[in-house]
Amino acid sequence: MAISFGGLGNGVDFGQVVSELAKVQRLPIDALTAKKKDLQTKLTDYGALGNKLLALQSAANALRLPSSFNRSTSTVSDDTILTAQAGAGAATGSYTVQVTQLAKANQVTNKAAKAVSGTTEVISSGAGTFTFRVGSGTNQTVSLSAGATLDDLRSSINDLGAGVTASVINTGTEASPAYRLTLSATSSGADNTITIVADSTALDFTNTSGTGGTDTLQAGQNAIVVIGDPDQTTISIERASNVITDAIPDVTLMLKSKTVTTPDPEPVTVNISTDPESVKTNIKTLVTAYNDIVKFVNDRTAYDITTKTGGIFFNESTAKNVLSQLRTAISGEVSGLSTYKTLGAVGFKTERDGTLTVEDAKLDSAMASNYAATRALFVTQTTSSGIADRIVNAVDMLDSVDSGAFTVRKNSITSQISRLTDQIGRKEDIASQYEERLRLQFASLDGLLQKLQSQTSALQALR
Repeated sequence: MAISFGGLGNGVDFGQVVSELAKVQRLPIDALTAKKKDLQTKLTDYGALGNKLLALQSAANALRLPSSFNRSTSTVSDDTILTAQAGAGAATGSYTVQVTQLAKANQVTNKAAKAVSGTTEVISSGAGTFTFRVGSGTNQTVSLSAGATLDDLRSSINDLGAGVTASVINTGTEASPAYRLTLSATSSGADNTITIVADSTALDFTNTSGTGGTDTLQAGQNAIVVIGDPDQTTISIERASNVITDAIPDVTLMLKSKTVTTPDPEPVTVNISTDPESVKTNIKTLVTAYNDIVKFVNDRTAYDITTKTGGIFFNESTAKNVLSQLRTAISGEVSGLSTYKTLGAVGFKTERDGTLTVEDAKLDSAMASNYAATRALFVTQTTSSGIADRIVNAVDMLDSVDSGAFTVRKNSITSQISRLTDQIGRKEDIASQYEERLRLQFASLDGLLQKLQSQTSALQALR
Protein backbone atom coordinates (compact mmCIF):
# COMPACT_ATOMS: atom_id res chain seq x y z
CA MET A 1 0.00 0.00 0.00
CA ALA A 2 1.52 3.33 -1.07
CA ILE A 3 1.33 6.00 1.63
CA SER A 4 2.11 9.66 0.89
CA PHE A 5 2.64 12.52 3.29
CA GLY A 6 1.18 15.98 2.88
CA GLY A 7 3.28 19.11 2.94
CA LEU A 8 3.48 20.23 6.60
CA GLY A 9 3.90 23.69 7.89
CA ASN A 10 6.36 22.45 10.51
CA GLY A 11 8.89 21.67 7.75
CA VAL A 12 9.36 18.00 8.65
CA ASP A 13 9.56 15.61 5.64
CA PHE A 14 8.22 12.39 7.18
CA GLY A 15 8.83 10.47 3.93
CA GLN A 16 12.56 11.18 4.25
CA VAL A 17 12.43 10.25 7.96
CA VAL A 18 10.88 6.87 7.13
CA SER A 19 13.44 6.24 4.37
CA GLU A 20 16.34 6.99 6.69
CA LEU A 21 14.95 4.81 9.48
CA ALA A 22 14.40 1.98 6.93
CA LYS A 23 18.03 2.32 5.81
CA VAL A 24 19.17 1.86 9.40
CA GLN A 25 16.98 -1.24 9.66
CA ARG A 26 18.64 -2.61 6.47
CA LEU A 27 22.22 -2.17 7.68
CA PRO A 28 22.47 -5.81 8.87
CA ILE A 29 21.01 -6.92 5.52
CA ASP A 30 23.61 -4.89 3.63
CA ALA A 31 26.35 -6.48 5.73
CA LEU A 32 25.04 -9.98 5.00
CA THR A 33 24.68 -9.16 1.29
CA ALA A 34 28.29 -7.93 1.15
CA LYS A 35 29.43 -11.10 2.92
CA LYS A 36 27.45 -13.24 0.49
CA LYS A 37 28.98 -11.39 -2.47
CA ASP A 38 32.48 -12.03 -1.10
CA LEU A 39 31.69 -15.71 -0.64
CA GLN A 40 30.32 -15.95 -4.17
CA THR A 41 33.49 -14.34 -5.53
CA LYS A 42 35.56 -16.72 -3.43
CA LEU A 43 33.59 -19.72 -4.71
CA THR A 44 34.05 -18.53 -8.31
CA ASP A 45 37.78 -18.20 -7.77
CA TYR A 46 37.96 -21.63 -6.17
CA GLY A 47 36.20 -22.95 -9.26
CA ALA A 48 38.83 -21.29 -11.45
CA LEU A 49 41.57 -22.72 -9.23
CA GLY A 50 39.99 -26.15 -9.61
CA ASN A 51 40.22 -25.87 -13.39
CA LYS A 52 43.88 -24.90 -13.10
CA LEU A 53 44.52 -27.93 -10.89
CA LEU A 54 42.97 -30.17 -13.53
CA ALA A 55 45.17 -28.54 -16.19
CA LEU A 56 48.22 -29.26 -14.05
CA GLN A 57 47.12 -32.85 -13.53
CA SER A 58 46.64 -33.27 -17.28
CA ALA A 59 50.14 -31.92 -17.90
CA ALA A 60 51.54 -34.32 -15.27
CA ASN A 61 49.71 -37.26 -16.83
CA ALA A 62 51.53 -36.54 -20.09
CA LEU A 63 54.81 -37.27 -18.25
CA ARG A 64 53.65 -39.97 -15.86
CA LEU A 65 54.27 -43.17 -17.83
CA PRO A 66 57.52 -44.48 -19.34
CA SER A 67 55.84 -44.44 -22.75
CA SER A 68 55.43 -40.67 -22.36
CA PHE A 69 59.17 -40.36 -22.93
CA ASN A 70 59.33 -42.89 -25.77
CA ARG A 71 58.78 -40.21 -28.37
CA SER A 72 60.25 -40.81 -31.79
CA THR A 73 60.43 -38.89 -35.02
CA SER A 74 61.05 -40.14 -38.55
CA THR A 75 62.67 -38.79 -41.69
CA VAL A 76 62.90 -40.29 -45.18
CA SER A 77 65.41 -39.56 -47.89
CA ASP A 78 62.79 -39.41 -50.67
CA ASP A 79 59.21 -38.65 -49.70
CA THR A 80 58.03 -39.04 -53.30
CA ILE A 81 58.49 -42.80 -52.83
CA LEU A 82 57.14 -43.18 -49.31
CA THR A 83 56.58 -41.40 -46.02
CA ALA A 84 56.99 -42.79 -42.52
CA GLN A 85 55.34 -42.05 -39.20
CA ALA A 86 56.99 -43.23 -36.00
CA GLY A 87 54.84 -44.34 -33.07
CA ALA A 88 55.61 -43.98 -29.37
CA GLY A 89 57.38 -47.35 -29.15
CA ALA A 90 59.47 -47.07 -32.31
CA ALA A 91 63.09 -48.05 -31.77
CA THR A 92 65.80 -45.74 -33.03
CA GLY A 93 67.57 -46.93 -36.15
CA SER A 94 68.04 -46.56 -39.89
CA TYR A 95 66.31 -48.72 -42.47
CA THR A 96 66.84 -49.12 -46.20
CA VAL A 97 63.58 -49.61 -48.06
CA GLN A 98 62.73 -50.32 -51.69
CA VAL A 99 59.19 -50.28 -53.07
CA THR A 100 59.12 -52.86 -55.84
CA GLN A 101 55.34 -52.93 -56.26
CA LEU A 102 52.42 -50.79 -55.16
CA ALA A 103 49.14 -52.28 -54.03
CA LYS A 104 46.30 -51.79 -56.49
CA ALA A 105 42.57 -52.39 -56.41
CA ASN A 106 40.95 -54.67 -59.01
CA GLN A 107 38.90 -52.85 -61.64
CA VAL A 108 36.76 -54.53 -64.29
CA THR A 109 34.24 -53.52 -66.97
CA ASN A 110 31.99 -55.14 -69.54
CA LYS A 111 33.30 -55.84 -73.04
CA ALA A 112 33.20 -53.03 -75.58
CA ALA A 113 30.89 -55.13 -77.74
CA LYS A 114 28.26 -54.90 -75.00
CA ALA A 115 28.51 -51.17 -74.44
CA VAL A 116 25.13 -49.45 -74.56
CA SER A 117 24.31 -46.29 -76.44
CA GLY A 118 22.41 -44.69 -73.56
CA THR A 119 22.01 -44.97 -69.82
CA THR A 120 18.50 -46.26 -70.37
CA GLU A 121 17.25 -49.83 -70.25
CA VAL A 122 19.60 -52.72 -69.45
CA ILE A 123 16.66 -55.00 -68.62
CA SER A 124 14.23 -54.99 -71.53
CA SER A 125 11.60 -57.39 -70.24
CA GLY A 126 10.92 -59.34 -67.05
CA ALA A 127 13.05 -59.18 -63.92
CA GLY A 128 16.80 -59.54 -63.84
CA THR A 129 19.71 -59.98 -61.45
CA PHE A 130 23.34 -59.01 -61.20
CA THR A 131 25.50 -61.02 -58.78
CA PHE A 132 29.15 -60.50 -57.82
CA ARG A 133 31.58 -61.20 -55.01
CA VAL A 134 34.87 -59.76 -53.83
CA GLY A 135 37.66 -62.23 -53.14
CA SER A 136 36.38 -65.16 -51.11
CA GLY A 137 33.45 -63.15 -49.73
CA THR A 138 29.77 -63.93 -50.06
CA ASN A 139 27.79 -63.39 -53.24
CA GLN A 140 26.11 -60.00 -53.51
CA THR A 141 22.98 -59.78 -55.66
CA VAL A 142 21.15 -56.82 -57.14
CA SER A 143 17.57 -57.46 -58.26
CA LEU A 144 16.29 -55.40 -61.17
CA SER A 145 12.79 -54.98 -62.56
CA ALA A 146 11.82 -54.65 -66.21
CA GLY A 147 12.87 -51.32 -67.65
CA ALA A 148 15.77 -50.90 -65.19
CA THR A 149 18.42 -48.52 -66.50
CA LEU A 150 22.19 -48.54 -66.36
CA ASP A 151 22.02 -45.83 -63.72
CA ASP A 152 19.63 -48.00 -61.69
CA LEU A 153 22.14 -50.84 -61.77
CA ARG A 154 25.02 -48.54 -60.79
CA SER A 155 23.08 -47.03 -57.87
CA SER A 156 21.89 -50.44 -56.63
CA ILE A 157 25.45 -51.81 -56.56
CA ASN A 158 26.74 -48.76 -54.69
CA ASP A 159 23.86 -48.92 -52.21
CA LEU A 160 24.96 -52.43 -51.19
CA GLY A 161 28.20 -51.11 -49.70
CA ALA A 162 29.67 -54.53 -50.42
CA GLY A 163 33.28 -53.59 -51.20
CA VAL A 164 32.69 -52.49 -54.79
CA THR A 165 32.10 -49.06 -56.31
CA ALA A 166 30.25 -48.89 -59.64
CA SER A 167 30.56 -46.07 -62.16
CA VAL A 168 29.43 -45.45 -65.72
CA ILE A 169 31.99 -44.43 -68.35
CA ASN A 170 31.30 -43.22 -71.87
CA THR A 171 33.96 -44.92 -73.99
CA GLY A 172 32.46 -43.54 -77.20
CA THR A 173 31.94 -39.95 -78.24
CA GLU A 174 29.41 -37.31 -77.35
CA ALA A 175 27.68 -37.83 -80.68
CA SER A 176 27.91 -41.61 -80.54
CA PRO A 177 28.13 -42.67 -76.88
CA ALA A 178 29.12 -46.16 -75.74
CA TYR A 179 28.48 -46.61 -72.03
CA ARG A 180 30.22 -49.30 -70.01
CA LEU A 181 29.82 -50.20 -66.34
CA THR A 182 33.07 -50.16 -64.35
CA LEU A 183 33.39 -51.97 -61.02
CA SER A 184 36.24 -51.05 -58.68
CA ALA A 185 37.15 -52.90 -55.48
CA THR A 186 37.22 -50.50 -52.55
CA SER A 187 40.18 -52.38 -51.01
CA SER A 188 43.44 -53.03 -52.77
CA GLY A 189 45.25 -56.36 -52.80
CA ALA A 190 45.40 -59.59 -54.79
CA ASP A 191 42.82 -61.23 -52.54
CA ASN A 192 40.16 -58.61 -53.35
CA THR A 193 39.51 -59.63 -56.95
CA ILE A 194 36.01 -58.98 -58.29
CA THR A 195 34.18 -61.99 -59.73
CA ILE A 196 30.92 -61.61 -61.69
CA VAL A 197 28.83 -64.63 -60.74
CA ALA A 198 25.63 -63.94 -62.70
CA ASP A 199 24.41 -61.23 -65.06
CA SER A 200 21.06 -61.17 -66.85
CA THR A 201 21.46 -57.56 -68.03
CA ALA A 202 22.33 -56.38 -71.53
CA LEU A 203 25.90 -55.81 -70.35
CA ASP A 204 26.52 -59.58 -70.37
CA PHE A 205 29.51 -59.69 -68.00
CA THR A 206 29.27 -63.51 -67.91
CA ASN A 207 29.34 -63.88 -71.72
CA THR A 208 26.17 -65.87 -72.17
CA SER A 209 25.88 -64.46 -75.70
CA GLY A 210 29.41 -65.39 -76.77
CA THR A 211 30.30 -61.75 -77.54
CA GLY A 212 30.24 -60.44 -73.98
CA GLY A 213 32.50 -61.02 -71.00
CA THR A 214 34.74 -58.99 -68.69
CA ASP A 215 37.73 -56.76 -69.37
CA THR A 216 40.22 -56.24 -66.56
CA LEU A 217 41.20 -52.58 -66.41
CA GLN A 218 43.45 -53.08 -63.40
CA ALA A 219 44.45 -56.28 -61.68
CA GLY A 220 44.31 -56.37 -57.92
CA GLN A 221 47.80 -56.71 -56.53
CA ASN A 222 49.69 -56.48 -53.24
CA ALA A 223 52.35 -53.99 -52.30
CA ILE A 224 55.86 -55.37 -52.03
CA VAL A 225 58.65 -53.67 -50.10
CA VAL A 226 62.18 -54.86 -49.63
CA ILE A 227 63.92 -53.91 -46.40
CA GLY A 228 67.69 -54.04 -46.17
CA ASP A 229 70.78 -53.14 -48.12
CA PRO A 230 70.43 -54.50 -51.68
CA ASP A 231 74.06 -55.64 -51.54
CA GLN A 232 73.42 -57.66 -48.39
CA THR A 233 70.61 -59.71 -46.87
CA THR A 234 67.15 -58.26 -47.48
CA ILE A 235 63.64 -59.03 -46.32
CA SER A 236 60.71 -58.92 -48.75
CA ILE A 237 57.32 -58.01 -47.31
CA GLU A 238 54.02 -58.25 -49.17
CA ARG A 239 50.86 -56.54 -47.98
CA ALA A 240 47.42 -55.83 -49.46
CA SER A 241 47.59 -52.10 -48.70
CA ASN A 242 49.99 -49.27 -49.46
CA VAL A 243 49.79 -48.35 -45.78
CA ILE A 244 52.01 -50.84 -43.98
CA THR A 245 51.99 -50.83 -40.19
CA ASP A 246 53.85 -54.02 -39.31
CA ALA A 247 57.04 -54.02 -41.37
CA ILE A 248 59.07 -51.90 -38.94
CA PRO A 249 57.77 -52.11 -35.34
CA ASP A 250 55.68 -49.06 -34.40
CA VAL A 251 56.42 -47.37 -37.72
CA THR A 252 53.77 -46.80 -40.39
CA LEU A 253 54.98 -46.70 -43.98
CA MET A 254 52.79 -44.92 -46.56
CA LEU A 255 53.85 -46.05 -50.05
CA LYS A 256 53.46 -43.54 -52.86
CA SER A 257 55.41 -44.81 -55.87
CA LYS A 258 57.87 -47.49 -56.93
CA THR A 259 61.58 -47.18 -56.27
CA VAL A 260 63.59 -45.86 -59.21
CA THR A 261 65.51 -48.82 -60.67
CA THR A 262 67.42 -47.30 -63.58
CA PRO A 263 70.28 -47.28 -63.95
CA ASP A 264 70.54 -48.74 -60.42
CA PRO A 265 67.98 -49.15 -57.62
CA GLU A 266 67.80 -46.10 -55.37
CA PRO A 267 66.48 -47.31 -52.01
CA VAL A 268 64.88 -44.89 -49.55
CA THR A 269 66.51 -44.43 -46.16
CA VAL A 270 64.10 -44.26 -43.23
CA ASN A 271 65.64 -42.83 -40.06
CA ILE A 272 63.94 -43.24 -36.68
CA SER A 273 65.33 -41.13 -33.85
CA THR A 274 64.26 -40.04 -30.40
CA ASP A 275 62.30 -36.81 -30.17
CA PRO A 276 63.41 -35.09 -26.95
CA GLU A 277 61.92 -31.78 -28.05
CA SER A 278 58.36 -33.07 -27.74
CA VAL A 279 59.17 -34.35 -24.24
CA LYS A 280 60.76 -31.03 -23.36
CA THR A 281 57.61 -29.27 -24.57
CA ASN A 282 55.54 -31.41 -22.19
CA ILE A 283 57.88 -30.55 -19.33
CA LYS A 284 57.52 -26.85 -20.10
CA THR A 285 53.72 -27.28 -20.20
CA LEU A 286 53.87 -28.79 -16.72
CA VAL A 287 55.92 -25.84 -15.44
CA THR A 288 53.53 -23.33 -17.01
CA ALA A 289 50.50 -25.03 -15.43
CA TYR A 290 52.21 -25.12 -12.04
CA ASN A 291 53.22 -21.45 -12.21
CA ASP A 292 49.70 -20.49 -13.26
CA ILE A 293 48.40 -21.92 -9.98
CA VAL A 294 51.11 -20.28 -7.86
CA LYS A 295 50.49 -16.84 -9.38
CA PHE A 296 46.73 -17.23 -9.09
CA VAL A 297 46.90 -18.07 -5.38
CA ASN A 298 49.60 -15.49 -4.64
CA ASP A 299 47.49 -12.71 -6.15
CA ARG A 300 44.53 -13.67 -3.96
CA THR A 301 46.39 -14.20 -0.70
CA ALA A 302 48.36 -10.94 -0.88
CA TYR A 303 47.84 -8.12 1.65
CA ASP A 304 47.79 -4.49 0.53
CA ILE A 305 49.48 -2.44 3.27
CA THR A 306 48.18 0.82 1.75
CA THR A 307 44.51 -0.11 1.81
CA LYS A 308 45.02 -2.55 4.67
CA THR A 309 42.97 -5.17 2.85
CA GLY A 310 43.74 -8.75 1.90
CA GLY A 311 42.92 -10.63 -1.27
CA ILE A 312 39.90 -12.89 -1.61
CA PHE A 313 41.98 -15.86 -0.36
CA PHE A 314 43.66 -13.92 2.44
CA ASN A 315 43.59 -16.08 5.58
CA GLU A 316 42.20 -18.95 3.48
CA SER A 317 44.08 -21.99 4.75
CA THR A 318 42.75 -24.18 1.92
CA ALA A 319 44.29 -22.03 -0.80
CA LYS A 320 47.61 -22.05 1.03
CA ASN A 321 47.30 -25.80 1.54
CA VAL A 322 46.97 -26.24 -2.23
CA LEU A 323 50.35 -24.61 -2.76
CA SER A 324 51.85 -26.56 0.13
CA GLN A 325 50.71 -29.89 -1.30
CA LEU A 326 52.02 -29.07 -4.76
CA ARG A 327 55.36 -27.84 -3.44
CA THR A 328 55.75 -31.08 -1.52
CA ALA A 329 55.01 -33.02 -4.71
CA ILE A 330 57.74 -31.32 -6.75
CA SER A 331 60.39 -30.97 -4.03
CA GLY A 332 62.48 -33.55 -2.32
CA GLU A 333 64.30 -36.56 -3.70
CA VAL A 334 62.70 -39.38 -5.63
CA SER A 335 63.75 -42.50 -3.76
CA GLY A 336 65.50 -45.30 -5.59
CA LEU A 337 67.31 -43.04 -8.06
CA SER A 338 71.05 -42.54 -8.23
CA THR A 339 71.77 -40.14 -11.10
CA TYR A 340 69.12 -37.41 -11.03
CA LYS A 341 67.26 -37.41 -7.71
CA THR A 342 65.58 -34.00 -7.75
CA LEU A 343 64.23 -31.56 -10.31
CA GLY A 344 67.07 -29.23 -9.47
CA ALA A 345 69.48 -31.75 -10.98
CA VAL A 346 67.92 -31.25 -14.43
CA GLY A 347 67.65 -27.47 -14.38
CA PHE A 348 64.59 -26.64 -12.27
CA LYS A 349 64.76 -23.69 -9.88
CA THR A 350 62.20 -22.33 -7.41
CA GLU A 351 61.96 -18.54 -7.42
CA ARG A 352 61.18 -16.34 -4.40
CA ASP A 353 57.50 -16.13 -5.31
CA GLY A 354 57.25 -19.92 -5.49
CA THR A 355 57.15 -20.21 -9.28
CA LEU A 356 59.43 -22.54 -11.21
CA THR A 357 61.96 -21.72 -13.89
CA VAL A 358 63.91 -24.16 -16.04
CA GLU A 359 67.42 -23.67 -17.36
CA ASP A 360 67.12 -24.91 -20.93
CA ALA A 361 70.81 -25.62 -21.27
CA LYS A 362 70.89 -27.74 -18.11
CA LEU A 363 67.75 -29.66 -19.08
CA ASP A 364 69.08 -30.25 -22.60
CA SER A 365 72.37 -31.48 -21.17
CA ALA A 366 70.64 -33.85 -18.76
CA MET A 367 68.46 -35.33 -21.47
CA ALA A 368 71.37 -35.66 -23.87
CA SER A 369 73.78 -37.25 -21.40
CA ASN A 370 71.32 -39.59 -19.65
CA TYR A 371 67.84 -39.67 -21.15
CA ALA A 372 66.81 -42.70 -19.10
CA ALA A 373 67.77 -41.02 -15.82
CA THR A 374 65.81 -37.89 -16.76
CA ARG A 375 62.79 -40.03 -17.57
CA ALA A 376 63.09 -41.92 -14.26
CA LEU A 377 62.80 -38.64 -12.36
CA PHE A 378 59.29 -38.04 -13.72
CA VAL A 379 57.69 -41.42 -14.39
CA THR A 380 56.09 -43.93 -12.04
CA GLN A 381 58.68 -46.25 -10.48
CA THR A 382 58.29 -49.78 -9.17
CA THR A 383 59.09 -48.80 -5.60
CA SER A 384 58.36 -45.07 -5.59
CA SER A 385 56.47 -42.30 -7.35
CA GLY A 386 58.12 -39.95 -9.84
CA ILE A 387 57.49 -36.21 -9.81
CA ALA A 388 54.62 -36.39 -12.33
CA ASP A 389 52.98 -39.18 -10.36
CA ARG A 390 53.29 -37.17 -7.15
CA ILE A 391 51.51 -34.22 -8.75
CA VAL A 392 48.69 -36.39 -10.07
CA ASN A 393 48.22 -37.93 -6.62
CA ALA A 394 48.36 -34.54 -4.89
CA VAL A 395 45.57 -33.16 -7.08
CA ASP A 396 43.54 -36.34 -6.54
CA MET A 397 43.90 -35.95 -2.79
CA LEU A 398 42.90 -32.28 -2.84
CA ASP A 399 39.96 -32.97 -5.14
CA SER A 400 38.71 -36.14 -3.43
CA VAL A 401 34.90 -36.09 -3.45
CA ASP A 402 34.62 -37.36 0.13
CA SER A 403 37.54 -35.86 2.04
CA GLY A 404 39.57 -33.61 -0.27
CA ALA A 405 40.42 -30.31 1.42
CA PHE A 406 39.67 -28.41 -1.76
CA THR A 407 36.27 -30.07 -2.19
CA VAL A 408 35.38 -29.71 1.50
CA ARG A 409 36.11 -25.97 1.40
CA LYS A 410 34.04 -25.39 -1.73
CA ASN A 411 31.13 -27.31 -0.20
CA SER A 412 31.45 -25.26 2.99
CA ILE A 413 31.31 -21.98 1.06
CA THR A 414 28.29 -23.20 -0.89
CA SER A 415 26.51 -24.02 2.40
CA GLN A 416 27.39 -20.59 3.84
CA ILE A 417 25.97 -18.88 0.76
CA SER A 418 22.78 -20.91 1.08
CA ARG A 419 22.39 -19.98 4.77
CA LEU A 420 23.06 -16.31 4.07
CA THR A 421 20.48 -16.34 1.29
CA ASP A 422 17.89 -17.63 3.78
CA GLN A 423 18.90 -15.07 6.44
CA ILE A 424 18.77 -12.20 3.96
CA GLY A 425 15.33 -13.32 2.80
CA ARG A 426 13.98 -13.39 6.35
CA LYS A 427 15.49 -10.01 7.25
CA GLU A 428 14.16 -8.51 4.01
CA ASP A 429 10.66 -9.54 5.08
CA ILE A 430 11.16 -8.03 8.56
CA ALA A 431 12.58 -4.80 7.10
CA SER A 432 9.65 -4.47 4.68
CA GLN A 433 7.16 -4.96 7.52
CA TYR A 434 9.04 -2.45 9.70
CA GLU A 435 9.02 0.18 6.95
CA GLU A 436 5.29 -0.39 6.39
CA ARG A 437 4.58 0.12 10.12
CA LEU A 438 6.64 3.33 10.12
CA ARG A 439 4.72 4.70 7.18
CA LEU A 440 1.39 3.95 8.88
CA GLN A 441 2.55 5.54 12.13
CA PHE A 442 3.91 8.67 10.49
CA ALA A 443 0.85 8.89 8.28
CA SER A 444 -1.29 9.02 11.42
CA LEU A 445 1.01 11.65 12.88
CA ASP A 446 0.86 13.58 9.63
CA GLY A 447 -2.95 13.56 9.77
CA LEU A 448 -2.99 14.68 13.41
CA LEU A 449 -0.62 17.58 12.70
CA GLN A 450 -2.74 18.69 9.78
CA LYS A 451 -5.82 18.86 12.09
CA LEU A 452 -3.89 20.87 14.68
CA GLN A 453 -2.70 23.20 11.95
CA SER A 454 -6.29 23.73 10.78
CA GLN A 455 -7.50 24.42 14.34
CA THR A 456 -4.68 26.90 14.93
CA SER A 457 -5.54 28.73 11.71
CA ALA A 458 -9.25 28.91 12.75
CA LEU A 459 -8.46 30.34 16.17
CA GLN A 460 -6.17 32.94 14.69
CA ALA A 461 -8.96 34.00 12.34
CA LEU A 462 -11.32 34.76 15.33
CA ARG A 463 -9.01 37.35 16.84
